[in-house]
Amino acid sequence: MLIVFPFGLLATAVVFDILHLITDGSGFAVAAAYAIAAGIVGGVVAAVPGWIDWFAIPAGTRAKRVGLIHGAGNVLLLVLFAVSWLLRANAGDWVPGAWALIFGFAGVALAGVTGWLGGELVERLGVGVDDGADLQATSSLSRGKTARPGRVRHEPS
Repeated sequence: MLIVFPFGLLATAVVFDILHLITDGSGFAVAAAYAIAAGIVGGVVAAVPGWIDWFAIPAGTRAKRVGLIHGAGNVLLLVLFAVSWLLRANAGDWVPGAWALIFGFAGVALAGVTGWLGGELVERLGVGVDDGADLQATSSLSRGKTARPGRVRHEPS
């Protein structure tokens, strides 16, 4: 839940921004600002166990590298949303200008990438969920071996 709520709040903020652009409803701009603020707070809270998990991964493994990119990307996306929030706060009535929207849209796009990397860490590499994790498993985008012994890999038919 520590991950899902911040991600959902930040994605919802972008939806509110789109609705604001379509309807010019000021309520959507305010809702987006609140969603961003809550998403940033939740993202910072979620970073703590992520940081702890990353330090537990053995050095020199693919999991350590993926975890570093995942974590750094998440820090960057929180910065992007924080800048978007600050630009709104200075605009009055929380109405986002072009730059606030650009930072928010870039943040949610980056969240898609870091979310996929998080999925790689948990589902493919088994970090934090499997004592027998394969910390050197190939990417889910490769056509190599299965993620972990005993797991079924579904190939397109």
